[in-house]
Amino acid sequence: MTTLLKKVKLGFAPTRRNIFSADAAIEYADYTRAKLDELDINYVDIKDINEDGLLYDDIGMEKIAAKFKAAKIDGLFLANENFGTEYECARLAKKLDVPVLLWGPKDEAPAPDGSRLRDTQCGLFAIGKVLRRFQIPFTYIKNCDLDDPAFKQGIIDFIKVCNVVKTFKNTRILQVGPRPFDFWSTMVNEGELLERFNISLSPIPLGELTQLIHELIATKDQEISQTKEYLHEIADIQIADKDLEMVAALKVALKRKMLEYGCNSGAIQCWTELQDEIGILPYASEALLQDEGYPVTCETDIHGVISELLIEAATLDEHKAIFADVNCRHPTNNNGELLQHLGVYPFSTAKSKPVLPPSHFVFDYPGSIAFESQPGNYTLCRFDGDNGEYSMLLGNAKTCEGPFEQGVYTWLEFKNLNRFEAKLVYGPYIHHIAAVKDDVVPVLAEACKYLNVQVDYYDPIEEDVAAYLRGDINTILNTDI
Repeated sequence: MTTLLKKVKLGFAPTRRNIFSADAAIEYADYTRAKLDELDINYVDIKDINEDGLLYDDIGMEKIAAKFKAAKIDGLFLANENFGTEYECARLAKKLDVPVLLWGPKDEAPAPDGSRLRDTQCGLFAIGKVLRRFQIPFTYIKNCDLDDPAFKQGIIDFIKVCNVVKTFKNTRILQVGPRPFDFWSTMVNEGELLERFNISLSPIPLGELTQLIHELIATKDQEISQTKEYLHEIADIQIADKDLEMVAALKVALKRKMLEYGCNSGAIQCWTELQDEIGILPYASEALLQDEGYPVTCETDIHGVISELLIEAATLDEHKAIFADVNCRHPTNNNGELLQHLGVYPFSTAKSKPVLPPSHFVFDYPGSIAFESQPGNYTLCRFDGDNGEYSMLLGNAKTCEGPFEQGVYTWLEFKNLNRFEAKLVYGPYIHHIAAVKDDVVPVLAEACKYLNVQVDYYDPIEEDVAAYLRGDINTILNTDI
């Protein structure tokens, strides 16, 4: 986790107000720095800005803003070390346009004469109000001591939130071919994604990809042979060598096209023209790319790959997401549901050794994979929208026993499957969903306030999420579903 925390850079801006003890504020700012160092947090400090190393006036605020912009921080940490200067905090946050974390150390007992040096909690109320006046969304860690578990958890969760926001705002998706005609459900508004979220698409015709594939094979590109060797190591290969070569070539070509167009993900028209051109399905190739951090979804599901990016970012990319069709109800468990179909499951999520079968159970072509995913508790996520409104469907489920299925699959048990089913039917969601073996619902929910996306829970867990974010409980996931 320590290495993963380095993915995000915080701007650390401890603040004070002149009518309270500057020495006490400096002392507590240094305590906070020491705690950040202990947690191995990647942060930019302001000790060079003034003698105090604190935020409290316009001159300092301008210097801090310039320093943080130059450092390209991903989040702002406002640590209120005494009462704090609320308007400088708000002015600084407004200039930076990044997620904001607000916290202050719990006040110590008063001196024998009844005097106080800091009055931190009172100042937190003031800062929160002024941030609202400036229309700045922010995240809050309860007023607590540095050694309170809520502080550590709050910092780590905020870093995850920053990673989600950073990923969302810097997403560019390689779109290979148009959506299949029959899939009107995967229709998206490209202009709106760019205008509202800075998410851009890089569309290319399928022929541009297949031309590169044939060039790579003709020149005996070394990465193709390396990919084939790797597949032999991690999977049971039941397809012909020429088909395995095409699986590897497709993987290499997709990644190179994503890099060429500056994309962090992709979506492809996976059937049926692709099979006419290269004779395979893309699922094994996509699974390899997912494990390398370049998710690609089928059926040109743009909103689907955004869902994958966000749910993985919420884990600081520690866990890879499965991506599947929500397919059918369990034959005997009233709250059981199958995730399967054309699903893209990274190899790393397999319960046992993956298989590359001779053909897919729907399409009579090689190039698919088959395995059951690892058991455990999952977070499910679907970013979607229509009619100008966007939301994120969130919730938890745990794996359960179910019949053997072909392809890649997962049986999940929900608290109430009817609620989940109704959300998918009424929308704006479709039957494709991302899931990760981790509990990141609160992180994704908190990130939504910075993304201008509505949170939508399929279970009534809003109060549980709020309690977690307040520091009242350690997890929201009910493992006794």
